[in-house]
Order: sequence, then structure tokens, then C-alpha cells
Amino acid sequence: MRGILLAAAVLAYAAPAYAGGLTVTGAWSRVTPSAASPAVIYFTVTDAGAPDRLVGAATPVATSAGLHESKMANGMMEMDAVKDLPVAPGKPLVFSPSGYHVMLTGLTQTLDAGAHFPLTLTFASGATVTVQVTVQPMSYVPADAGSGDMGGMKM
Repeated sequence: MRGILLAAAVLAYAAPAYAGGLTVTGAWSRVTPSAASPAVIYFTVTDAGAPDRLVGAATPVATSAGLHESKMANGMMEMDAVKDLPVAPGKPLVFSPSGYHVMLTGLTQTLDAGAHFPLTLTFASGATVTVQVTVQPMSYVPADAGSGDMGGMKM
């Protein structure tokens, strides 16, 4: 039975969402110890149409969902809000640990491993894409995401 549940979680994680030429794949987050904790979401946006800009995000599991970037500065991991991010054909926009992410604050519930919730992304063109986010265990690190270590982050 556990294998079936794991397979279902992998399939849900892999399910892409589309709008026009925009595709969102691999949306995931990690568990939270409580609803008072912030959370982050990672995914990849590809564009098969005209260039666009990602300008916003929203989800019913949080009162706020903002675009952010984590980067090393003076030996410390820093996180800054970003207004928008370019999406262009042939240049996937990757959200990953130690890079771009959607920051969730004001969670309305804890995020438990195996759970799913919707994330709606808004683009400057007016397009919206809603994708299902899969909540992964704290230990989860995708093969292509590096260590996922956010040690020393200044928030």
C-alpha cells in the first residue's frame, strides 16, 4: 500500500499545468512544523510562446505568497523579495533551494508530507496557471537541486 501512495505522490508531483505557451512543472514544498512557520514552493516555468514575466502567486493555504530570491552575500544566505521574473522561450525559470522561490506566510494550516494544495501563478500577459504543489518531507532534495541547505539564512 505504501508503494501505491508513494507512486501517487510522484505522479502528482510530476503533473504539469499549462496556460497558452506557459508550462509549470515539478511544484513542491516541504512540511512545516506549524501554521505559524513560513514555507516555500519550488517549481519550473517554461515558455513555448511569447516572452512574459511572472508577476505574482497565490494559494488558499497562506495569506501571503511572494516571489523571492535567496543568494549568498558576504558569506551569509540572504533572501530578498523580487517584483517580477522574466520567462522566455528556451530559458526555463527555475525555482529551487538557494535560488528563486515562492515564500508563503500566514499559513492557514500545517503542510504535511504527502498533502497537495493549489498554487496560482499570474503573468504580466494576464495568463494564470494553477498547479498542484506536493508537500515533501524535510529531508527531500530533488536530484537536480543541490544540497538545499539554507544554513545561515538571514530573513
